[in-house]
Amino acid sequence: MHLQSLIVALLVVGCSAYAAWTLMPAVARRGLAKQLLRVRWPAPLAARLQRAASASSSGCGCDGCDASSAAPGRSSGNAGAGAQKIVFHRRNH
Repeated sequence: MHLQSLIVALLVVGCSAYAAWTLMPAVARRGLAKQLLRVRWPAPLAARLQRAASASSSGCGCDGCDASSAAPGRSSGNAGAGAQKIVFHRRNH
């Protein structure tokens, strides 16, 4: 029973850390990543922390306009430029 409790506790801690990291603002995530890079980590984890510690392309501190999450055919620099068509779909009852 103790081994099962230990495994459950590790899963809960890991999931909580993942949720906190994901929901954390980019500015706080960047600062935490810089602090964590002071410790020696395995190469894959260190690479992820290095990417998180680097500044975003827009400099605003949010995650909304990174080049990796921009729409295809649209650069992150002109995310607000250009009108887009809004389509409303009627529900059939």
